[in-house]
Amino acid sequence: MTDRGDLPQLSGGTFITDGGMETTLIFHGGIDLPHFASFVLLDDESGRDALRDYYRPYIDIARANGVGIVLDTPTWRANQDRGERLGYSPDALAEVNRRAVALLEELRDGAGEVTFVISGCIGPRGDGYRADQLMTVAEAERYHAPQVATFADTEADMISALTLTYAEEAIAVARAAGARGMPVVISFTVETDGRLPSGQPLREAIEEVDAATGEAAAYFMVNCAHPTHFAEVFEETGPWLGRVRGLRANASAKSHAELDEAEELDEGDPIELAESYRELARRLPNLTVVGGCCGTDHRHIGAICEISTA
Repeated sequence: MTDRGDLPQLSGGTFITDGGMETTLIFHGGIDLPHFASFVLLDDESGRDALRDYYRPYIDIARANGVGIVLDTPTWRANQDRGERLGYSPDALAEVNRRAVALLEELRDGAGEVTFVISGCIGPRGDGYRADQLMTVAEAERYHAPQVATFADTEADMISALTLTYAEEAIAVARAAGARGMPVVISFTVETDGRLPSGQPLREAIEEVDAATGEAAAYFMVNCAHPTHFAEVFEETGPWLGRVRGLRANASAKSHAELDEAEELDEGDPIELAESYRELARRLPNLTVVGGCCGTDHRHIGAICEISTA
């Protein structure tokens, strides 16, 4: 287990993540994920095998290129609302979150000489594309605290809150993680105009979260958007740019509305996506964590890794 006070990706070098877990499992694996929830695969050995098969190519990429890896648990949807819809009691939901970390522990044990960071993944209460089901900071902290507490009692090194769409929920997760002594990373979804689905500019959201939490987040990321949607945002200047350490872009340049309506997976071009990361790295002085989101798979991450280490 990594020292929770000293995440290795904060010290420089390249760390990759995985790609779009759910889109890969559905479109490439032919696996039905109810409510887009991959955590249900942890309930039986065949599902766990599918997850092992999903993760291993990314570990191989990290090993072959001599870079680190940050892997998220398959628990983006393992929260109270989805759990209730899928018939999980609070105790069963906590147990599936623990099994998720145990699976990554197993993979880390077999990864060899790879710097391997296990991240407990938390998703938004609502839709990752829309700022719906808005909560106050206090409400959101109460909502997310049980999942945070579960991860804090495992071998997870950190928590990643992915596809958050408004600042109050991000503040809440950061506070809940801080209360449990867990490093936390906040990753925002942005629209085609580079703003959060709430309408707030990315810079303002990052600055608001930092101001409200005393810079509790280890760093920030952007995910679930194509680089063409947010590249211009990083033409701004200011200390906030140094707080952005990770990118997990979509393969497709389509809007979220278009992706919601799509019946086929838009995989984009892995090389073009990787080239866009190279350009963004010139604007982000502390970029060390590179990976993917919807539509990306190990091919995209392999290309991004090669360009990032060239």
